[in-house]
Amino acid sequence: MWLVILVVLIAGFFVYLHRAESALRAYWTPDAESRLFSERPLPPPLQRNNITEYELPLRTSGRNIVDGKGRRFRLASVNWYGASDELFVAGGLDIQHRDVIAQTIKKLGFNSVRLPYADELVMKNPRILPHLVAANTDLANLPALDVFEAVVTSLTDAGIAVIINNHITSAQWCCGADPCDAGWANDHLGPLCPVKQTEEEWIAHWETVMSRFLDNPLVIGADLRNEVRGLWGTMPWRKWAEAAEKCGNRLLDMKTDWLIVVEGTESANDVSGAAERPVQLKIPNRLVYSAHVYAWSGWGELDGRFSKRSYASFVKTMRHNWGYLLENNVAPVWVGELGAPDEPSIGDAHYWKNMWRYLKAVDADFGYWALNPRKPAGNTRERYSLVKDDWVTPVKDYRLKDMIELTRQ
Repeated sequence: MWLVILVVLIAGFFVYLHRAESALRAYWTPDAESRLFSERPLPPPLQRNNITEYELPLRTSGRNIVDGKGRRFRLASVNWYGASDELFVAGGLDIQHRDVIAQTIKKLGFNSVRLPYADELVMKNPRILPHLVAANTDLANLPALDVFEAVVTSLTDAGIAVIINNHITSAQWCCGADPCDAGWANDHLGPLCPVKQTEEEWIAHWETVMSRFLDNPLVIGADLRNEVRGLWGTMPWRKWAEAAEKCGNRLLDMKTDWLIVVEGTESANDVSGAAERPVQLKIPNRLVYSAHVYAWSGWGELDGRFSKRSYASFVKTMRHNWGYLLENNVAPVWVGELGAPDEPSIGDAHYWKNMWRYLKAVDADFGYWALNPRKPAGNTRERYSLVKDDWVTPVKDYRLKDMIELTRQ
């Protein structure tokens, strides 16, 4: 009898979970404000948000990034990927000239770009085939690093700040369960990894990339490594902090002006280790921490993924993971990746609502993933894109609405 009751209870529990998950996956109907936003022209970007309105170089002061006069500069960033993927080139250069894409980014209201690269790009530096840069014929057959530099120059010539990001070791979509790309070095894995690098080689790749931007004041920083996690989230914070200090200090030896961005562990979700073991650089006021927050984040915690959390539960985790650094005026935190699809589920929209309610409350710096309408592998559609396939027409929906609201508050 008791066995029957136990089986019934277990079955009932799984039915409940299935129905709850199905409800989260249901299509979200845009609210009235989002529908109204989509029908109106985008507001012109505020001049006061542009990096060209600030006295460089930037530095940090408590929880803020500030300019030479002590004025807060808020990062309102977008990720433009491609150089970290298998084609070794930023997306869209076959569709629009890089200067046009830079202007599109400005019109969307962003003042900065996080531009990822793969270590494999630096190792091989392959020549970029003409069809990949069909709208930028001057870049055809140039080495990948030259093309990467040309993209950066177009952005900074347009008055957009750039933060370079070491995204992955092997040039491919990030991030899966592959241990070869779960940290900055993989030589301890021996023959398992087709693209190998030591910690010293990782730093040397950084030096190779950043040497091209020594005289470009709008290249404001280096995001040292994307989503450090180790095998299944086992990377100790202390180990990562030590490597970040070594790399960051080497870059500051090249140019003391750069901001050094250090992401959290657990796929950049968790910066709580900095409370007891802060990153310490040889040049003061150059450290910026970074966190990534998505709907599926929080999957290993008791309260579950952020797509299903109450606002109170969501805030509790944000405060523990990185919000405490802002609350206690310790250091800036840039939420360097967040994003949601253009046709969200109820769970996606729930996460997004909680995310932006909190970001607005703490007046956070952010970086949206991503600009690109297509992924390099198979030219598949990027559901998180902010532009249509022409790389010019904005996707005006709930996402741009909330981001623009934050940049104007």
